[in-house]
Amino acid sequence: MKLVFGIYKYYFMHHFKIFVELTRLNKPIGFMLLFWPCSWGLALAYNENQYFGLFLYYLILFFLGSVLMRSAGCIFNDIVDKDFDKKVQRTKLRPIASGKITVNQSLVYVFILCLAAFLVLIQFSIFTIALGVSSMLLAFSYPFMKRITYWPQLFLGITFNWGILMAWASMNNNVTPEIVILYISAIFWTLGYDTIYGAQDMSDDEIIGLKSTSIKFKKNIKLFLSSVYIIVILLNLYLFKSYLGLNIFSLIFLLFCSTLLYQLLKFNKNKSKKYLNLFKINNYSGLLLFLGIFTINI
Repeated sequence: MKLVFGIYKYYFMHHFKIFVELTRLNKPIGFMLLFWPCSWGLALAYNENQYFGLFLYYLILFFLGSVLMRSAGCIFNDIVDKDFDKKVQRTKLRPIASGKITVNQSLVYVFILCLAAFLVLIQFSIFTIALGVSSMLLAFSYPFMKRITYWPQLFLGITFNWGILMAWASMNNNVTPEIVILYISAIFWTLGYDTIYGAQDMSDDEIIGLKSTSIKFKKNIKLFLSSVYIIVILLNLYLFKSYLGLNIFSLIFLLFCSTLLYQLLKFNKNKSKKYLNLFKINNYSGLLLFLGIFTINI
């Protein structure tokens, strides 16, 4: 009996480890960067209606949805990119590329995760559900973008920040110009941080024929990053100009801007080993903007 239990335990732990690698649950930066825009939309909506109980409940649901959809997206991306991943130093040991798990087994995981995410989604209004379902087309189209355009990071921004619109709509059942401005600023934010992330693989990507903004602007990549992050700051300044002053929001917003400027100051195209750390700073950027918006009325 102990032998059977030991074999079962080994088998379960082995596959659980593969599942964690496959979904990147051991690298939470991915689902946090999906969650923070959702939290921004909710925080802005909360400032409209001040219903804290509903805000907190929806915040938890959007966090769960972010984890589930990011996990499903990682698996689907690895399925689509398996032949490319084998040729890239950073990705060649991923479970599908290295043969630790089959494509069919991976698709089962995608289905289960999407089903769980749908169960979370149906807790919201019909309008929010419709927005969520429409985002599926974006999510499952993204992995193909790097094959056809130098702007996959822009497409990722459109996809990854869709939760802003959903979060706002979940509490207000509409889409307004102010939430669209926040959404656009988030798209530029993603365009910046994912260009930094993509810069890690420029050499390999060029060899195998994949495209990215990192490659497109490789000769002026710091200028490009400066441009998109400045747009992020300006759009948010425009959106929140009436709240600026000697208050908590202004202090936190200044810290948010500082995290973007820090990335620009530290970015060096000859020091690719530091790109991942710069990319991860955006987790703090997301948190700070959430705290800033949440404290607007304090």
